[in-house]
Amino acid sequence: MPFRRTVLAGIAALVLSPLAAFAADLPDLGGKTVVVVTENAYPPLQFVDPKTGKQIGWEYDAMNEIAKRLNFKVEYQNTSWDAMIQAVSDNQYNIGMTGITIKDDRKQKVDFSDPYMRSQQFMLVRGDENRFTDAKTFGEFKDGLIGAQPGTSPFYTAVYEILDGNEQNPRVKLFETFGATVQALKTGDVDLVLTDGVAAKGYVDASKGGLKVIGGPLGTEDFGFIFPKGSDLVAPVNAAIAALKTDGTLDALNKKWFLDYKMGE
Repeated sequence: MPFRRTVLAGIAALVLSPLAAFAADLPDLGGKTVVVVTENAYPPLQFVDPKTGKQIGWEYDAMNEIAKRLNFKVEYQNTSWDAMIQAVSDNQYNIGMTGITIKDDRKQKVDFSDPYMRSQQFMLVRGDENRFTDAKTFGEFKDGLIGAQPGTSPFYTAVYEILDGNEQNPRVKLFETFGATVQALKTGDVDLVLTDGVAAKGYVDASKGGLKVIGGPLGTEDFGFIFPKGSDLVAPVNAAIAALKTDGTLDALNKKWFLDYKMGE
């Protein structure tokens, strides 16, 4: 994680290909259907609106705009985080999106788009937490428990940057979804959840004081869409990402989802 740049007050940043592409120059995919899979558990990137039951979020808006500009039809499907990378690798889906960190080991199974967002991990805790204030003091707080999804960046950050490097450390409690880790935090079953500033802001804003962020950033992640190896969708999607950056569309999505939208209101 060598890059360090923060935009939108540390919430999210765009890190995009330097390619300058405009809508008129983008490939035309001829109205083909593209199956996009997501988890719907990572607000405000993608989640189910508690008011309407609809699937919404930053990534839905971005993908819908990419589909419009490249002339393809999107069919959205859902799967768990644990299954997603392998399922895309096995050609069960054409694209995966759920705030997926670009990592070299994952590139052995799937191809990534150019990064469309950069985010840093933060410590999400209950609003009245005063037993620890940062990663160091949490590590020293021997009774403290961390909630995480196995195989995710927060899991590895918890193990290797806060705790002792033991992936079997009983202080890490495993959950199937990110939302379940936050619920466990709210009920007191765990004391800390690590997440990037994108999701942290959504939950803090919706909690009305029940949750807060403490300490500084623990790392930087670049997010990308994933594809089966050798997919012919990678180049067109990269061109569309660059075009959305060039004309300000992604900046508008950042404002909509990270500054204006309040979850649960």
